[in-house]
Amino acid sequence: MLPVAPEASALPERLLSLRLIDVSAAGDLLIAIRPPAHALRHPRKVLWFIHHQRDLYDLWGTPYQNVPDDSQGVVLREAIRRADDMYLREARRVYTNSEVVRERLWRFNRVSAEVLRPPLPEGRTSESNGYGDYIFAPSRLSAIKRQALLVEAMAHVRSPVRLVVAGPPDEPMQLERLQRLVAERDLGARVELLGSWISEERKRELFAGALACAYVPYDEDSYGYVTLESFHARKPVVTCTDSGGTLELVEDAVNGAVVEPDPEALARAFDELMEDKARAQRLGEAAFARLAELEISWDTVVERLLQ
Repeated sequence: MLPVAPEASALPERLLSLRLIDVSAAGDLLIAIRPPAHALRHPRKVLWFIHHQRDLYDLWGTPYQNVPDDSQGVVLREAIRRADDMYLREARRVYTNSEVVRERLWRFNRVSAEVLRPPLPEGRTSESNGYGDYIFAPSRLSAIKRQALLVEAMAHVRSPVRLVVAGPPDEPMQLERLQRLVAERDLGARVELLGSWISEERKRELFAGALACAYVPYDEDSYGYVTLESFHARKPVVTCTDSGGTLELVEDAVNGAVVEPDPEALARAFDELMEDKARAQRLGEAAFARLAELEISWDTVVERLLQ
């Protein structure tokens, strides 16, 4: 794992630095996963591409764009896109982690790819321990993950369902914003904010006892480990119609709920699960069965990447 700064403005320097590293004699095969590692030179380069520098691609022109839409920003975007076009085409094979990213690669770079879905790391699965009274929402706290939308939904629920949000903030302001929202809506008894990393053991416990899980990012690159962990724990997932890769696993009224990104729509989904726990269990069992259909495994990943 090469440490790199996340800012898009630093990307040209990062790409150049990696481009100057010759790893052609370091092994028989180079497997690059997270950009800018795709800039590395090797005669047998395979990419498992998980996303672009999104500010310069699919998030350009959205509220989540962190690059100024000015002359410098446009020059940066075009320079990175030209570099990506070249580096991506050097690969012998290109895989993506989802249909969403495969579509983006074709739309932006005219590069064909195959979907190779990532399994969970070892030790990240949970067993169900019944269907409790809370919706579990684990993820880093970020504007694009839209935890604020979940908190807003809790102001509209009718049932005694609760919300547990767990994860570290990208920036302190993200946690502070949620805390203010909870206070403004007088939701202190209904919403629990665990604004930091929690242990894997604690996370398994929260998955095990949850009624369901909520994962509502904007146009997610993949289905998200949250979705996969929820399905392993036999919990239905509540997500949104614009949440991207989550929709490759979550089907409305089959193994979860897919609703508009609207607080009242989310509240209705939470209430329906709380008021009919037998239905929540049926959806959760269907979620677990979906995993077997997809055959997501590390054996499959290794076989495909090394072929």
